[in-house]
Amino acid sequence: METVIAVVGVVVLVVFVIARTAVVVPQQSASVVEYLGKYSRTLEAGFHILVPFVERAAYKHTLKEQATDIQEQVCITRDNVQVGVDGVLYLKVLDPRRASYGISNYVFAISQLAQTTLRSEVGKIDLDRTFLERANINASVVSELDKASEPWGVKVLRYEIRNINPPADVLGAMEKQMRAEREKRAVILTSEGERDAKINEAEGEKQRVIKQSEAKQQQQINEAEGQAAAIRAIATATADGLRSVGEALTTSGGEAAMQLRIAEQYIQEFGRLAQKGNTFVVPANLSDVGSMIAIATGMLKPNAGDPAERA
Repeated sequence: METVIAVVGVVVLVVFVIARTAVVVPQQSASVVEYLGKYSRTLEAGFHILVPFVERAAYKHTLKEQATDIQEQVCITRDNVQVGVDGVLYLKVLDPRRASYGISNYVFAISQLAQTTLRSEVGKIDLDRTFLERANINASVVSELDKASEPWGVKVLRYEIRNINPPADVLGAMEKQMRAEREKRAVILTSEGERDAKINEAEGEKQRVIKQSEAKQQQQINEAEGQAAAIRAIATATADGLRSVGEALTTSGGEAAMQLRIAEQYIQEFGRLAQKGNTFVVPANLSDVGSMIAIATGMLKPNAGDPAERA
């Protein structure tokens, strides 16, 4: 009986020792081992056996990225407006040894440091800029936290502002301001549209007047060219007619034909005198057709005006 009790005791002792000395570290985790209360080594993922009674797994850390909620806090902007700001912080343990011995609670420490840094960054800008500068605020918070957490073996990856809550009266004022801005933009757009329409109408009228004047100018040019062409044609025809008459006079019977033509024209024009008026002053020999024909014939003869020829 005593032997059985001894065997059972030994088995229980062995199981107890194995339970205390056998350590299984999960994936993406790390355990810090102390030897008689002093840091010994860091265990990575897998199965490990510790020295009984002198070694122990003092700290366990996850190596995964952690998301920590940063509670809402009151921040005062540069224009003295209180706003409530909360966010989410993302961090990761890079060195389990420093995370164990560098600080007692790195999550709490980084959360408090994130709140103080956020208040400092928000205090540098006006309320209207807080919504536009969220990315810059996030980057500034991450930069400051990363510097402070480096001795703790923790890497701050990013910080995201989740909500910015101004007071109710400030929200009402901002809503009125935004409404006024929208109305202002609507009035500006309407006036710009009317201005552009008037400019387009004036430009169209200008183009119409220019085109009309150009058309009139071209019409006058065309008419002038037509009249010039007509005058040239008449002058050419007259010159050709006179040239033909001159050539005809040099031929046989030309002079007689000329005298006949002059007589016909003289009689025809003399008959029209009475149709144009009641009182006329005419030469005494106006009715002497023969003398008139002789005068006209003498004018048409070559060298008719030469005194030597007349003598």
